[in-house]
Amino acid sequence: MTLFVDITPEESGGGAERTSPGGSSRARSVLTRVGLPLLSVVVFAAVWQLVAVSGIWSETFVPRLGTVWQAFVDMSTTHNGIRGYADYYWWEHLYMTLRRVFAGVAIGVILGVLLGLAMGTVGWLRRLLEPWLTFLRALPPLAYFFLLVIWLGIDEAPKITLLALAALPPAAVATTAAVSAAPVGLIEAARALGASRSEVIRDVVVPSALPETFTGVRLSVGIAYSSVVAAELFNGIPGIGGVVKDASNYNNTPVVLVGIIAIGLSGLIIDGLLRTIEHRVVPWRGKV
Repeated sequence: MTLFVDITPEESGGGAERTSPGGSSRARSVLTRVGLPLLSVVVFAAVWQLVAVSGIWSETFVPRLGTVWQAFVDMSTTHNGIRGYADYYWWEHLYMTLRRVFAGVAIGVILGVLLGLAMGTVGWLRRLLEPWLTFLRALPPLAYFFLLVIWLGIDEAPKITLLALAALPPAAVATTAAVSAAPVGLIEAARALGASRSEVIRDVVVPSALPETFTGVRLSVGIAYSSVVAAELFNGIPGIGGVVKDASNYNNTPVVLVGIIAIGLSGLIIDGLLRTIEHRVVPWRGKV
């Protein structure tokens, strides 16, 4: 005999009333997630257009939205015998930039995660290398990009190396902290059950460190992406960062804005993809 009785929604008499609020709650949630960002974009564009039309600043500083749109159209088409910008369409510039970012981030993240795993499990290695990571993390990209150009030339090598060096410290630091914070109870339980050191690292430490490691990866991608203009400072065309730099030399603000928007929107898409991958790979985040 049991003291607990299962009560179905029909028996409780509140099934219909509970379904409707739940549906409306989900609708409000979706509206909030989609509507608020769109509203903020519309408000920002309206304020920008009002400032541009008011003449407070010259159009060199704050161009009208129509001028920016025309610059986007020009970068997307062949006009007056000119193909896009510098003989490349904007998506070709963006493709080259993304290719450099992917190569640099892949190198930096792989090395950073492996380094963080080693530093988190070997105490003396962490004490040896952590000051160097802190030193590198504190340097702005331009501080060592010129040195990379001297060493490696002005082709692809210094650009990819710069992005890799920008991506490495966040991944390494996040992984080190995550490995060091692995649950001691689970580690001791695994050892008590006869697990070897490698098995403890593989089955306990790495799964517990994955959520924070993914956070480090997202930070690495963001920092590397923010270094694109610096990486494409020399011989950066084709490349969206090179477009921004080249257009700024001629005070071509509309093209600069098109480049900035392209970088920002592609960065949002990449971060969204990383978050989706994180949810799939680390479904236990926040539940353990």
